[in-house]
Amino acid sequence: MSKYIDQVKAFLDTVEGYDFVEITLLPQSGSDRQYFRVGNADGKSYIATIGNNLKENKTFINFTNHFKSKGLNVPEIIAVSDDGAVYLQTDLGSVSLLDVLEKEGFSENVKSLFKKSIDGLIDLQLKGHEGLNYNDCITSTEFGKQAIISDLLYFKYYFLDTLQTPYNKQDLLDDFEMFALYLTKTAYKFFMFRDFQSRNIMIHNNTPYFIDYQGGMLGAPQYDLASLLWQARANLPEDWKIELRGYYISQFENKIGSPIDKELFEKQYYGYVLIRLLQVLGAYGFRGLFERKAQFLTSIPQALENLKWFINNRSLGLYVPELKRVLDICTSDMVIDRFTIKKASDATPLVVKVNSFSYLKNGYPEDKTGTGGGFVFDCRGILNPGRIDEYKTQSGLDKPVKDYLEQNTRMPQFINSIFDIIDINVEDYLSRGFKNLTINFGCTGGQHRSVYAAEATARHLKNKYKVKVELNHINKENWKKEL
Repeated sequence: MSKYIDQVKAFLDTVEGYDFVEITLLPQSGSDRQYFRVGNADGKSYIATIGNNLKENKTFINFTNHFKSKGLNVPEIIAVSDDGAVYLQTDLGSVSLLDVLEKEGFSENVKSLFKKSIDGLIDLQLKGHEGLNYNDCITSTEFGKQAIISDLLYFKYYFLDTLQTPYNKQDLLDDFEMFALYLTKTAYKFFMFRDFQSRNIMIHNNTPYFIDYQGGMLGAPQYDLASLLWQARANLPEDWKIELRGYYISQFENKIGSPIDKELFEKQYYGYVLIRLLQVLGAYGFRGLFERKAQFLTSIPQALENLKWFINNRSLGLYVPELKRVLDICTSDMVIDRFTIKKASDATPLVVKVNSFSYLKNGYPEDKTGTGGGFVFDCRGILNPGRIDEYKTQSGLDKPVKDYLEQNTRMPQFINSIFDIIDINVEDYLSRGFKNLTINFGCTGGQHRSVYAAEATARHLKNKYKVKVELNHINKENWKKEL
C-alpha cells in the first residue's frame, strides 16, 4: 500500500494549481482499484484513483470525457498520469442513493431520487450513445449472445457449481444458448451502463451523479432498469418496481419521441431481470466464496430471496427446463439457509471477549471464563507504528495510526484472514448456545497493532452477527509511556 500512496503523491505533485495538503485512503469496493480523497489548501476535495488495469482506466476516462461533453451527470476528469495508472476527478461526496434509502427507508424523497436517477439514466443511455467510441469498451463492445452466455457461465462456475449439486450440464448449456438468443432479439440498443445500481449513484446537491460505468457497452436499455429496480440490497417493494418501471417507459418514450410496444418491452425486461440476477449471484460467489470478502457473502441470501420471488411470480414465456430446475435448486430453503448468517438476539447467551495486550508487559491474558479456550493472535509480524516518533504517544484508536496500518502494512490481509477463522467458531457457538469466546491480540507494547486489530474485530462481530462484545485494551494505562 505504501507504494500506491507514494505513486499517488508523486502524481499529485505534477498537477499544477491545486496545492494538495492531505490525502486519505477510502474503503475499497468490489474492484481492485484504490481510491483516495485529497484536499487542497482552499478546503476543496477531489478523488484520486489508482488502478493497475490500464485499459479499464482508459475506458473510464474516455467514457467520462465523452459523457461530460454531453452535459451528463458524471464526475469531471481533472488530470491523468503519464502512464495512465492514476487519475484525478471531482469529488461527488460519500452519500449514495443506497445510503439515503437505508437511512430514510421507502420515503417520498427516496422515490423522487429514484425517478431523478431514471431520468439521468435515460439521458446517459441515449445522449451517451451518440458518438461514443465503443472500441473503448473493456471486453465486448455489445451485450450480445457471447457476452450473455459469458454472464450465465459466470453464474454457473462461481455460484451454481459451488453447491456441488448434480445437474445435466449439456441440457443447461443448451438452455443458456436458447436464453441468450432470446435476449439478443431486443428492439432497442443504446449505451448500457452494465452496473446501474443505487450504490453507483451518488447524491450531490440533491442530484444523482453516476460512477463506475467503465463496464458499459452497447445493449438493451431494459438491463440497466432491471439492475436498478432488482438490486438485492435495495430490496424495493413490488409496487415501487411497478411504478418506477412505468415511469421509465413513459420517460423513455418522451425522450425518443415515439411510442414503444410496451408489452414487448416488458416481456424482454423480465428476461433481463433474470440475467442480471444470475450475473449478480456469480459476482457475489466470486467475491465472497473465492476472494473471501465478507460483504459479498452476506449479500448472497438477499440475492437468492430476490431470485426466488422472481421465479415464483414471473414467467419468461420460454421453455428452458434445466435452467428452471437449477434455479429451483438455488432457491431451495436448504441452499438459502446454507448462506444465511446466524445472528444473535437479545436472548443469545454468547459474549465474545476481545482483548489487546502487550507480550512484554502483561503476557497472555488470563482466561477468567473457565472454558480454557479462545484465540491468541500475534500481531508482531506487522510493521510497528510505535517505532515512528509521531505515533509513539498515539494508539491504534487514533486515525493517523489506523491510516498507517491500513496503507503501509499488511494489516488488512492479516485481519481479514483472522475474520475467516473466528467466524467459524462464532457461527458454531451461536448455533450451540455457548456462552463465552475469547479473542486476544498481542503486540510488543499493546498500544498500536493489537489495539487496531481488537477494535476491527469487535466492529466486525457486532456488524456481522449482532453479538455481544466486551472489548478491553489491557495495557491502556501505559500507552503514553511507550518509547
